[in-house]
Amino acid sequence: MSHTTHQKKKLLARVSRLKGQLEAVERALEAERPCGEILQLLASIRGALNGLTGEVLDDHLHEHVLHAADEKARMEAVEEISEVLRTYIR
Repeated sequence: MSHTTHQKKKLLARVSRLKGQLEAVERALEAERPCGEILQLLASIRGALNGLTGEVLDDHLHEHVLHAADEKARMEAVEEISEVLRTYIR
């Protein structure tokens, strides 16, 4: 069973919080709130998204790299992480 399945409830709770934060930005824009307030909301979203990304990445490394079934599976997991990181840092 995948680590995302094991952590499903926790991960979905994080996604729900992110949705709420995005909706707060939308409300702030609709209400023509000051840009500093909107920037603060956006910074909070970025932090929450980075936290979610870090958690999934950490679990992935442990399950698919550290505890890989064999060397082939380990190499596939490393390549998958490499592709994600290349996209992430662009």
